[in-house]
Amino acid sequence: MLSISKILSGQKEGGDHLRYVRGRGAVGPVVVWNSTQACNLKCAHCYANATAEPGTGEMTTAEARKFIDDLADFSVPVLLFSGGEPLLRPDFFELAQYAREKGVRPVVSTNGTLITREKAWALKETGVGYVGVSLDGLKETNDRLRGYKGAFEAALEGIRNCVAVGQRVGLRFTLTKYNFRELGAIFDLIEAEGINRACFYHLVYTGRGSRLVDYDLSAEEKRATIDLIWRRTADLLARGHRKEILTVDNHADAVYIYLKVKESDPARAEAVLSLLLATGGNRSGIAIGAVDWQGNVHPDQFTPWHTLGNVRERSFGDIWTDISNPLMAGLKNRCGLLKGRCASCRWLDVCNGNFRARAEAATGDPWASDPACYLTDQEIGI
Repeated sequence: MLSISKILSGQKEGGDHLRYVRGRGAVGPVVVWNSTQACNLKCAHCYANATAEPGTGEMTTAEARKFIDDLADFSVPVLLFSGGEPLLRPDFFELAQYAREKGVRPVVSTNGTLITREKAWALKETGVGYVGVSLDGLKETNDRLRGYKGAFEAALEGIRNCVAVGQRVGLRFTLTKYNFRELGAIFDLIEAEGINRACFYHLVYTGRGSRLVDYDLSAEEKRATIDLIWRRTADLLARGHRKEILTVDNHADAVYIYLKVKESDPARAEAVLSLLLATGGNRSGIAIGAVDWQGNVHPDQFTPWHTLGNVRERSFGDIWTDISNPLMAGLKNRCGLLKGRCASCRWLDVCNGNFRARAEAATGDPWASDPACYLTDQEIGI
């Protein structure tokens, strides 16, 4: 994640203690738990290939509690409940509360359509640290991408319910050719609805998202999009609106923003570069990991084809620290394995090779160049 708002303002933000630590030491990774395959929507870009019904062999409540025990023992700071739609798990609130009691901060990634006022209160009272609600455009665009008429209004109502009860909530927006022209209107919505956090995700070619490769933005469109996010964030902050605005899943953004700052405000460039170096770039297999509904452990949520072990058989900590798997060993120290433009890039300390899942999905080789990098050869030092 790259916080545009922090680079612009220097403000303290909720994820600073996790985001700006290059060496994680004794702290475990943030864990994304795809807790169920079931979902009430049919999103075109769903990385989890969610279905209408729960997946085969989903973890039971007892197994999930044991899994959370293991995460706590391994000093995992955050458990992100994802899906499918995590609120469709009947034991969601029980497990979120259990995680909080064990010292693991529960957060939620949801489509938002099921968050009534009562559920918003329950999220707050359970101690959920953050609720990320997916909105991928205005009404018609969002509903088309989500495969459900009325999804936009239901998700917006879910956001409003969270805002009303004081539950920390944010908007999640995946950038594609379908929706990037509505980005300005999304910023208007963020301001009008009092939404204090927004994450703009680059497309990763996994799950149903693999069908949308041709709908990823071009290099020129990516640059124009980051320029717009930069301008609109600066405008919000200048007018006294304290917002957290982040881009996610493309570490070329960090280099692009640094070069913008270096050109426009050289005096600030060194401080910005220090901040970016502290993030360490892509952390798949290092500071973020994933577990699916069957208990399989993956380097991140976008690499379901690489299974490192199963938490029903071994503790998460044992699996995560086992580097007998060549991919896992490589991810933890990948620079010497990278190929193509990534191997020659002068910004590896900032980017760490960008997204290996996207490189593998596009080429079959996890160490190939990330095709979503939009920096020029001159910018990366070739």
